Amino acid sequence: MSSIILSINAGSSSVKISVYKTPTQKNTATSTSPSNPDSPSTPSATPIPLAEATIDNLTAPPARLHYTRFPHHRILAQQLPDVSSQEAAFTYILEHLTHDEGLAELNEKADVQFTCHRVVHGGDYARNQVIDKETYENIEALSDLAPLHNAGALSIVKATTTLLPSAKNIAYFDSSFHSTIPPHIHTYPIDPSVARKNKLRKYGFHGISYAFIVDAVATALHKPQDQLNIIALHLGSGASACCIQNGRSLDTSMGLTPLAGLPGATRSGSIDPSLMFHFTHSAGKPSRSSSSTLHITQAEEILNKTSGWKALTGTTDFGKISSSGAEADELAFAIFADRLQNYVAPYFTKLKGEVDALVFAGGIGERGERLRAAVVGDVKCLGFALDAQKNASPGDEVVVDISAEDAKYKTLICKTDEQLQMARGVLEDQRRFAGDAFGI
Repeated sequence: MSSIILSINAGSSSVKISVYKTPTQKNTATSTSPSNPDSPSTPSATPIPLAEATIDNLTAPPARLHYTRFPHHRILAQQLPDVSSQEAAFTYILEHLTHDEGLAELNEKADVQFTCHRVVHGGDYARNQVIDKETYENIEALSDLAPLHNAGALSIVKATTTLLPSAKNIAYFDSSFHSTIPPHIHTYPIDPSVARKNKLRKYGFHGISYAFIVDAVATALHKPQDQLNIIALHLGSGASACCIQNGRSLDTSMGLTPLAGLPGATRSGSIDPSLMFHFTHSAGKPSRSSSSTLHITQAEEILNKTSGWKALTGTTDFGKISSSGAEADELAFAIFADRLQNYVAPYFTKLKGEVDALVFAGGIGERGERLRAAVVGDVKCLGFALDAQKNASPGDEVVVDISAEDAKYKTLICKTDEQLQMARGVLEDQRRFAGDAFGI
């Protein structure tokens, strides 16, 4: 019998939910999980997508609903003037799903057996966790390290316990994939006692995406995951790079928080730590966005929300920036390409040149023809080169090879899918989840 899974991704200004059903037993095979060869035998199968709903523009109303019921039914940009929070968006989407007569598998809320929540900061959690009272409190405590990310996820976790009381809530952490980073890389050179007490270390993020990329690229290259060496670039409004050795994270550009590393749509990326004291003398004071559940300083708000290419160009749309010849847009493009080069080359040396591929993923990574050409051109001396035609028209496959024929190393595009990766986790871990308590 199939189970219904909701994969929930709460962003700072959007909520995205994908609906899956589990394959029937006769369609599953028993195997060892490729991402964890030490795990017990579990069903090896792919969840079946039924529908996908996104509400965006929560911070720039009116909110908009985008809805697809597979394979054909689609709603584009239906305005929702009364929806203005993550919790309200989740409630609206749930009502929409259960009242869609074409979605026969989800007629009632009780049909949902599992809800997967993308949680950006999981601290020391090395794997996904069923959300009970203790897990919830631990995630809440970590909100000070990810004040602009964890709060939205927790608001929806609360809503699911009320609206879907029979469903099992599972947290999937962006930071868990990076739990394999060794101490000499994740340790900051500060007072160790203070670092331990306040949990100050490099954590890394976008891990759900990187886990999907490892699985997809290993499959495409017909290579075991534990032998895969890649430099992966997750490039969207938030962007990061990851050095993956033997299928595991060795290093990544983000750090204690998602702010470190590459610039993004509204993030500065890494800067001189003293810059903010010269930018504003009130940097350490609470921002106007602070509340009982969101504790952020003016510095955090400036560097996370009003920096990046929005500050440089006035837009968060990197597609517009890439196609523009305006001086400010050219500068923003050059900065992003330069900062990417600053990670690709060092990660190449960390892998000692034993690299299976340079992988572009995320919305900008998938659609950024000009950016891919610029970055690969900057590191051409290492042995990377693009086929211009393949780069311009890569096709629709999950993993596409856009390398030139004479390139020493491959360059790939991967259409990453965090929703699917979380749903796969349910299939892999159903035995473990079956014995756990849940709810808060």
